[in-house]
Amino acid sequence: MDRSQKETLVTSLQQALSETACVVITHQTGMTVEEVTELRRQMRAAGASFKVTKNRLARRALAGTKFEQLSPMFTGPTAIAFSRDPVAAAKVAVEFANKNDKLRIVGGGLNDQQLDAAGIKSLATLPSLDQLRAKLLGMLQTPATRIASVLQAPGGQIARVLSAHAKKGEAA
Repeated sequence: MDRSQKETLVTSLQQALSETACVVITHQTGMTVEEVTELRRQMRAAGASFKVTKNRLARRALAGTKFEQLSPMFTGPTAIAFSRDPVAAAKVAVEFANKNDKLRIVGGGLNDQQLDAAGIKSLATLPSLDQLRAKLLGMLQTPATRIASVLQAPGGQIARVLSAHAKKGEAA
């Protein structure tokens, strides 16, 4: 890799990190190409990215971003997962690490907060942004449905009372 390729890589990584809400730093030792490909596929499906990085280039890319304090975590065979959704990258990385011993969570960051491995694992237990939106929408729709049923109930009750009186009148 020549100097211009390295500069391009650092610039593209720096741009991706500036648009990111969550970064997960992992150590991956002995993972096969198939395993890394499967992890990348799962990350893409969740709206996240996974990139094997050179530590020196990753530290340069972190400079000037909100994740600059994560630089000391880049030692050994590192790879990063990142996403705009605050929990997507963490969910996929933790789920994959639980199934595969070759991937280990080192730490990461959420916006400008540094997280250790336990912090990333607890972040992964939170619902995703889409799940939260769905819950909120469900909560907003529920009162409207209840109001509509309450408003319809008096009319239905009057109709039933009138029907009962009419049936009494016919029987007499």
